[in-house]
Amino acid sequence: MTTQRPISSDDEHRVLQFRPRTSPSPAAHRGSGTVQPLRVDPEPLDLSRYEHPRAEPDDFRHRMLANIAALAFTIALTAIGIWLAVSIADLRRTQDCVLMGRRDCAKITTPHI
Repeated sequence: MTTQRPISSDDEHRVLQFRPRTSPSPAAHRGSGTVQPLRVDPEPLDLSRYEHPRAEPDDFRHRMLANIAALAFTIALTAIGIWLAVSIADLRRTQDCVLMGRRDCAKITTPHI
């Protein structure tokens, strides 16, 4: 078996020359073709410039109550999800049993005397 390659001319292929960047992360203006270097702030690179004094102190009691409520909601949602998965699996098992033509598919609970 022979492999077929498309016929291509040299006009279809071009090699692009890329220049290395002169600054670590320049801010380029799109369309202008010029690269502007980033301005360097004399401030230190820590998080102190984002810290602001609070008007009122944190309410840790409210935060803990909110965390407990979120945990209770997550646990309830997980329990409902597990119950739903078990119920769907049980219904599927019963449906498969009925579709096979069996007659003893329903679970009958008897009281223990």
